[in-house]
Amino acid sequence: MRDRLFLQDCGVITPLGQGRTQVAERLFSAERDAFVERDDLLPGRKVLVGAVTDELPRPPDSLAHLDCRNNRLMLAALREIQPAVEAAAAHFGRHRIAVILGTSTSGMADGEAALQARRQTGDWPASYDYRQQEIGSLASFAANALDLSGPTYTIATACSSSAKVFASARRLIRAGLADAAVIGGADTLCRMTLNGFGSLEALSRTRCNPFSRNRDGITIGEGACAFLLSPEPGPVELLGVGETSDAHHATAPDPDGAGALAAMAQALADARLTPVDIAYVNLHGTGTPLNDAMESRAVAALLPPSTPCSSTKGMTGHMLGATGGVEAAFLWLALHPATSRGLLPPHLWDGQADPDLPSLSLVAPGTGMRQDGPTAMLSNSFGFGGNNVCLILGIA
Repeated sequence: MRDRLFLQDCGVITPLGQGRTQVAERLFSAERDAFVERDDLLPGRKVLVGAVTDELPRPPDSLAHLDCRNNRLMLAALREIQPAVEAAAAHFGRHRIAVILGTSTSGMADGEAALQARRQTGDWPASYDYRQQEIGSLASFAANALDLSGPTYTIATACSSSAKVFASARRLIRAGLADAAVIGGADTLCRMTLNGFGSLEALSRTRCNPFSRNRDGITIGEGACAFLLSPEPGPVELLGVGETSDAHHATAPDPDGAGALAAMAQALADARLTPVDIAYVNLHGTGTPLNDAMESRAVAALLPPSTPCSSTKGMTGHMLGATGGVEAAFLWLALHPATSRGLLPPHLWDGQADPDLPSLSLVAPGTGMRQDGPTAMLSNSFGFGGNNVCLILGIA
């Protein structure tokens, strides 16, 4: 049974809202108002971002040294799956549950605020601890918050971080090093990230506009997700994973999309599916000229032209290290009977197709899932350095 793994439960918090029910409602209703304008992230410039506005839970006193916004986002997602985790701990043992999470910012935003306070007062704030911004702190925090003692580590491969955790957890379980795993990730808005993308001239002046002839860059967001992965039969199955690393350039993707195409093909082969078996694709779809061009070429080369596709970043922004996991959560919400609305996640854009790109079947708001067709869904995540991950989920 270890060859088949299931996503037993899902917790999620995004600019669309907090919790499965609220996020699903706003996702499938094509929420357009999840962005806010901030003037404190880029010097002398306002920027539109996807911000989580919900109140976040405080960690217990025993984890006060790791209290930062990124870990609070993660805690909000973890609390939604905690009953399922407790049931798994009772069944397998707390030492047999791994914790593998992805991030790219960790607690950097809190480090930035602490440094600013030190410059003003000469002292570090009493609440600041350097461990808050260490990349590995996310998984350590989560394992301690859940009282789990299995293998624990954080993956940081830029925008594919929380998608790669699915593959890593599956390898641990199949190798017998764990019986189940808490997987997911979190990322937080911070100045370092916004200024980095600003220096690359990759930030959109407005809401991101994936695959449009008018696209001009990304909109940054934040969020978190958590899943319990185990061999126990569950409602949504992890059917396939594809991973490649084309290393074409430090930040620019291979213009032909060779690595992306290979990752999608690997995921299909791993799931023992053919291209016609895919009911929907969640595109990486950042809204940058190069990413959308290469992804459209890769998708058009592999999948039938009628395959429904969308980039959900027009509703959330690009959540960086959390985006792969959160967009897998969107597949889970579409597939799970408790959250499915019978609709596909829509693609929000200006409707102006780029004539230089292959035509994709972009999902209009209100588009329903085929009731008599395949149920397997694919999600693409492509990180800097050509780190590509494709996930396929389906109804068990």
